[in-house]
Amino acid sequence: MPFSIRPCRRIAVLCTLVLAILCTAPVWAGFEEGMAAYNRGDYATTLKEWRPLAEQGDRTAQHHLAWLYILGRGVPQDDEEAVRWFRKASVQGDSDAQTNLGSLYLLGDRIPQDYTEALKWLRAAAAQGNLTAQTKLGIMYEDGHGVPQDRVQAYMWFSLAASEGSELADAFRDALTKEMPPAQITEAQKLAREWTPNK
Repeated sequence: MPFSIRPCRRIAVLCTLVLAILCTAPVWAGFEEGMAAYNRGDYATTLKEWRPLAEQGDRTAQHHLAWLYILGRGVPQDDEEAVRWFRKASVQGDSDAQTNLGSLYLLGDRIPQDYTEALKWLRAAAAQGNLTAQTKLGIMYEDGHGVPQDRVQAYMWFSLAASEGSELADAFRDALTKEMPPAQITEAQKLAREWTPNK
């Protein structure tokens, strides 16, 4: 199904899709108990299980704790605290946290918009093969948000995400194809073939 989404709307759509990102659970039973409590709406128990893990440096717990603050579940809604926990997980290389942090800076509706920070964290996540981050980088390059407008780079990032199954990136790439000369498409395809993730 073809997509017809305006650039600003696309960013908003992608940022909301981040809510669906799930991380792999760590081996600690406390995390699993916290997830079970979350699923039944017992956010006080969720917080009790996740906070100690997050404070001990578990990046998955840090990422999930950030979502509690974003959503105000078991804690007062606090965007600054959410950013703090997303950043802790991001520094440790959690690509989902990096994507979420970059998305917050890209959208700028909860925290001040900062394309430099958005680019930093989305690039880090995209380098690990995160499809959402790759798609958002494609949008940044296509629209020139925080980077010079570059359709070759946009096509490359869309292609990488599409090749791993992102239907949204596939739709963005197809729409972009209609606006690019064949030589640019060839160059972008070559860049996508030569790209390797940093895992």
